[in-house]
Amino acid sequence: MAAPSGRTPSITGRTRLCGILGLPLDHTLSPRMHNAAFAALGLDWAYLPWPVAPERLGEVLRGLRGLANFAGANVTIPHKEAVLRHLDALTDEARAVGAVNTIVREGDRLAGHTTDGVGLLAALAEAVGFHPQGACVVILGAGGAGRAAAFALAAAGARKIAILNRSVERAQALAADVGRAAGSAALAAYSLHATAHGQILDSADIVINATSLGMHTGDPSPLDLALCRPGTVAFDMIYHPPETAFLREARGRGLRTANGLGMLVHQGAAAFALWTGRTAPLEIMRRALAPVETPVETP
Repeated sequence: MAAPSGRTPSITGRTRLCGILGLPLDHTLSPRMHNAAFAALGLDWAYLPWPVAPERLGEVLRGLRGLANFAGANVTIPHKEAVLRHLDALTDEARAVGAVNTIVREGDRLAGHTTDGVGLLAALAEAVGFHPQGACVVILGAGGAGRAAAFALAAAGARKIAILNRSVERAQALAADVGRAAGSAALAAYSLHATAHGQILDSADIVINATSLGMHTGDPSPLDLALCRPGTVAFDMIYHPPETAFLREARGRGLRTANGLGMLVHQGAAAFALWTGRTAPLEIMRRALAPVETPVETP
């Protein structure tokens, strides 16, 4: 059983272990959120940050397989796509998306799931009342997070999806993958560094930053939002810092804004349920993040 509130839990050889694999992890709030949830349900579980360099990912996963009390893991930048080749099974959604953010131990097998899409949709509905049906969407980035967003929004009925990425070829490949697998959205791909995004942004209902640009002090906004209509939603998957340059610019231009804290909670709740078989205590997880500045929606 977990320790009473306010006391440090005792970790033993029977404690089930989960963690997050990524680099860097100085910013991660997942341990705080998940450990609060385990304690609230009286589970003898613990969640740890595991910083892993890309070249050591396979080695680390082989080691985790050998731990009898390893139950699963979250996966974040830069491993969401690279981790696929180290797993034994993928859900249909993870296979289609081509990225994994949650690993679940199933006996001797490691199975890959993606909960980013469901987390994104729940956060958008909760934070800014946004629903994708019939919407025009702009996604910045075509990595693991951008892929999950594109598939989820297409499946949820978005009318148009424009994918902007540093490598236009990578954006084109994602657009083709989504077109084959999910929904009936009109898909287009562009370079993130192109100077003319006017028509794309003028018609956008939402712009989503799925790049890592904004995580570090001094990072600029990945895109000039001057041509967005007031009231357009600007959503940044980054939650630390709470307001990136992208969100600061968006707020200044009269856009409705939200950061990735709600997405963190909802994707984490889905992962928690996969590991434990229990419904996640959503409000406990949310309250565990209370010291972090909450996202502010602008009118």
